[in-house]
Amino acid sequence: MADAEPETPEERRRDRLMRAMRVPLNVRTSDLPKRAASAVVMLLAAGVCFWLGGWFVDGLIGAVAAACYWEWQRLVRERGLKPFTRAIWYAGGILYIGLAAWLLIEMPERMFLLILGVVIGTDTFAYFTGRTFGGPKIAPRISPSKTWSGLVGGMIGATLGLLLFLWFSHMWLAGVLQSGGDGVHHDTYLIFGAPALFGFALLSGAVLAVVAQAGDFFESWMKRKASRKDSSNLIPGHGGVFDRVDGMLPVAITIGLFMRYLV
Repeated sequence: MADAEPETPEERRRDRLMRAMRVPLNVRTSDLPKRAASAVVMLLAAGVCFWLGGWFVDGLIGAVAAACYWEWQRLVRERGLKPFTRAIWYAGGILYIGLAAWLLIEMPERMFLLILGVVIGTDTFAYFTGRTFGGPKIAPRISPSKTWSGLVGGMIGATLGLLLFLWFSHMWLAGVLQSGGDGVHHDTYLIFGAPALFGFALLSGAVLAVVAQAGDFFESWMKRKASRKDSSNLIPGHGGVFDRVDGMLPVAITIGLFMRYLV
C-alpha cells in the first residue's frame, strides 16, 4: 500500500480549525467554571484599576493593547504571507490597536465607561436576540453565528447602554445638563429637549452597534484566514485578549475621533 502524501501547511491549519469547531457540547460546558473564574478575575482587575484611576487605567489599557498586538502578530504569521505583505499587516496592527489605545488613554474615564456600556450592550443583546429569533446569516463564511436579527438586537443594546450612560452622568432627564469635562453645556437640554437627545442616542447606538459588529467580523475573518478558533489561549475559557476587545477597538476609535475633532 502506497504511503499517504504528507499534508500541506494549509491542510494542517484547516484540519486544526475543523477539529476545534467540532468540540462536543459537554466539553464546552465543562469550561464554564473556568470561564466564570476568568471573568471574575478580569472584572476585579479592571475595577481596581478604575477605582485607583490615573496611571493604573493607562497601564491597564497599555497591557491590553500589548497582548492584543501580540495576538495580531500571531494570527498574521500563521497565514504564511510573504515578508512584505506580513510587514504591512504588522504596521496596520500598530496603527489599529495603537490608535484605539491612545484615544482611550486621552479621553475622560467617563467616556471609557460609555464605550464599555455600548460594547457590552451590543454583544449581550446581539447574542440573545440572535439565539432567540435566528434568521438569515450576515456573512456565514466569516462568522456563521452572526444573524441580521442579532444585529438589530445589538443596535437596541447599544442604544440602551448609551441611554444608561446619559442617565448616570446626569445628562438625561435631569432638567439641567451640567457643564463639565465632556464638553456638554447645560443649555443643550433646554434648547433641544429630551426627544432630540433620545433621537441622538438611538442613531448613535445604531451606528456604534454596526461599528462593533464590524470589528467582530474583522477579527473573525483574521482567525479564519489563520485557521484559528481563538486568537490565543491567554484567558482560560475565553480565548485571547483580541477575542474580548474586537468590538471595542473600532468603537473606541469612532468615539475618540468624534470627540477629538467634531465636538
